[in-house]
Amino acid sequence: MVMTATALVADPFCKEHDTGYGHPETAQRFDAVINGLEKAGLLIKLDCLTPRAAKLEDLTLVHDAGYLELAEREIRAGRTQLSTGDTVVCSKSWEAAIRAAGCALTAVDAVLSGKVARAFCAVRPPGHHATRDCGMGFCIVNNIAIAARHAQKRHGIQRVLIVDWDVHHGNGTQDIFYDDPSVFFFSSHQSPWYPGTGAAHEIGAGEGKGATLNCPLPAGAGRDEVFDAFENKLLPAMDSFRPELILISAGFDSRVKDPLGHMRLEDQDFADLTRLLLGLAKRDAQGRVISILEGGYNIAGLANAAAAHVAALME
Repeated sequence: MVMTATALVADPFCKEHDTGYGHPETAQRFDAVINGLEKAGLLIKLDCLTPRAAKLEDLTLVHDAGYLELAEREIRAGRTQLSTGDTVVCSKSWEAAIRAAGCALTAVDAVLSGKVARAFCAVRPPGHHATRDCGMGFCIVNNIAIAARHAQKRHGIQRVLIVDWDVHHGNGTQDIFYDDPSVFFFSSHQSPWYPGTGAAHEIGAGEGKGATLNCPLPAGAGRDEVFDAFENKLLPAMDSFRPELILISAGFDSRVKDPLGHMRLEDQDFADLTRLLLGLAKRDAQGRVISILEGGYNIAGLANAAAAHVAALME
């Protein structure tokens, strides 16, 4: 039997992560994604999974225990921003963060057990800027990195591809796997832009040299530039890497008219990028793809782009 179901993993508790008036990473983003899926007629067709919260042993797969203790302590003490970087928090942010990571873990377990073929995780706070020992860029823990390592340590997956199409470079994900040849990190992003990393010469180190592939693009870049990176750089690299699982850092701030970016992808472009990765997954990874929400700060644009992405994921 060929498994074709696509799952949605979403925890409404993430809306309790209150970033305050005027902050772009708002709880409205979660509602926008869910409402966008419902408006597109997709929500009723998705297999909605009940997520769990990540445990300490899950988080320490990628994060230093000292950083985790610091972040939890500062949040529970009532700080309004992490001392490690530009991440606004409230008293419920730690619980929201571990639940966001837990959504990613739930998706990995469902896909790798064969319950579903693919999954989309509607989560916040986002994660791809969080390094081993530093929360920054709206991120507390690195959801996609935790998912990748969980797939390897708990399910025996040997090679994971992480594709990050957020307008901002996923410096945290790159940092965590920079010397690891078993996780291939690919990023297309605006440059120069926050956080200032992701140059083309950043290709990994030690045994991981060659397993990081950055495609920095200028402001105004759109479909042509992004597809050139995917088709002429990522796909050839995968001919030798052959991933067993594909994870997507699905940032929709690379969409046209996003307030935090200057790229020009359209909704259809996200659908077509998804199809490109599904083709790769069908060839190498038994069709297994898990997408995890990162950025996207134009509320209406986020709703439409996420719906286009998930519709393609369900094909």
